[in-house]
Amino acid sequence: MEYFNNISYFISHIYLMLYIYLFVNHRYSKRTTAAICFTAGLLLALTDCLKLNIFPESDLCYFTVTIIQIIITQSTVIFISENRDSKVLFLGLSASNYVISGSILAAVLHIYTGNDILALTGSFFTHLLILLFLYFKIRDMYLKLYGKEYMKNWWELCLIPAFFYCGFSFLAFFPHTLYENPDNIPGTVIFIITMFVSYVAVLRYVESESNRADIYWKNVLFESYIKGLENYSHLVEQSEKNLRILRHDMRHYSGMIDSLLTQGKYEEIHKLTAYINKVTDENKVPKYSNNMILNSIICDAMDWASTLDININLDNNIPKELPVNDCELAAVIANLFENAFICIKDFPKEKKYINAKIHCAQDHLLIQMENEYKNEIFFDSLTGLPKSKKGKNHGLGMQSISAFSDKINGNIGCYCENGMFHIMLFAKF
Repeated sequence: MEYFNNISYFISHIYLMLYIYLFVNHRYSKRTTAAICFTAGLLLALTDCLKLNIFPESDLCYFTVTIIQIIITQSTVIFISENRDSKVLFLGLSASNYVISGSILAAVLHIYTGNDILALTGSFFTHLLILLFLYFKIRDMYLKLYGKEYMKNWWELCLIPAFFYCGFSFLAFFPHTLYENPDNIPGTVIFIITMFVSYVAVLRYVESESNRADIYWKNVLFESYIKGLENYSHLVEQSEKNLRILRHDMRHYSGMIDSLLTQGKYEEIHKLTAYINKVTDENKVPKYSNNMILNSIICDAMDWASTLDININLDNNIPKELPVNDCELAAVIANLFENAFICIKDFPKEKKYINAKIHCAQDHLLIQMENEYKNEIFFDSLTGLPKSKKGKNHGLGMQSISAFSDKINGNIGCYCENGMFHIMLFAKF
C-alpha cells in the first residue's frame, strides 16, 4: 500500500507539471521552464515522503505538507508565467484540481479491484486522457482569454477551483480517505464530473464576455475614427468652398492690383496680397501625416483643442504605412488627447498647453505627452497607470491604451513631477 501511494502521487505530480508547462505562456526559454517544473515536481515528491512514509499517521504533518505543496505549485506557475496576475492563479488552482481528480479515480480502481498494477496503469492513462482532453478542448480557449490584457480581474473566478480543491480534499483524503469511507465514492465521482462541466461552462461564459468586450472596443475605435473622418471631411469641404469664393474674387483683386499699380500705391498692394495669402493659409487643410486615419484623428484633436483654447505643441513623424494597426493607434492618440483636454480645460490660458510627441517608424513607436495638472492623480497599484475616481465603469480610455501597449509588446509608464503629468508609450519592433 505504501509504494502504491508513493507511485500514485508521483504520477500525479508529473502530470501536474506537464499541465502547468503546456498551459502557461512561458517567461523563460523552454529548457529553463522545463528545468523549473522538474525541480518543483521533485520538491513535491520529496515532501510526499514526509506525509506518506515518515509521519503517515500524523494529521498535522499531512495538513502542513499539503499547504507547503500548494505554495510550491502556485509559486511555480506564477514564476514561469509571462504575465503574473489572477488568471495565472486560476490556472495553478485548476491544475491541482485536474490531477487530484486523476488520483481519486486511481484510488477508486484500487478499492474495487485490489490490484496495484491495474490501478496504477489506470491512474496513468486516466491522467493522460484528462490532459489530452484539456489540451485539445480547453487550451486554445484559455490561452486566447489569457492574452486579453484588459480582462485581468479573475479573482472571483479563482474561488471556483479553490472550493473544488477543498471539496475533493475533504471528500477523498482528509480527515478520512476513500479507503476508510468508500461510501463517498459515488458522490466524489459525481463531484469530478460536476467540476469538468463547471469549468467548460465558466470558460465559455468568459469567452462570450471576451467577445462582447472585443465588439465594444471595436465600436469605440470605429466611433472615434468615423468622428475624425466626419470632422476632416467637413474641414476639407469648408476649405474648398472658401477657396472657390477666393478664386471667383481673384479677377476683382487682379483689377484692384492693376488700378493700385497705375496709381503707384504699392503699400496698398502689399496689404491686398497679404490678405489673399492669409485667406489661402486659413483654408489650407492641415496635414500631420500621410496616413489618412491618423491625420483625421490629429486634425480632430487640434480642432477640439482650438475650441477649448488649448495650445498643442506637436512634434510628429507618422508615415503612411504603419507597423501597427492604424485604427488602434488612432484610438490611442485620441484617448490620450481627450484625457489631457479633460485635465486642463478649466486652467487659465497660460497653463492650457500640451506637449505631444508622436514618432512612428518601421522599427519603433514612441508616443509622449505632458501637461500640467491640479487635482491629485491616483495610480493603479498593479498597472502603475492613472485610474478614474468615478468608479469601475470609467477610465476605459486608459484601459484601451494599456491593452494596445500589451498587444504590441510595448512599455507604458507615467509619472508626476513639478506639477507636470508625463505619460510615454514605447515599443520596439
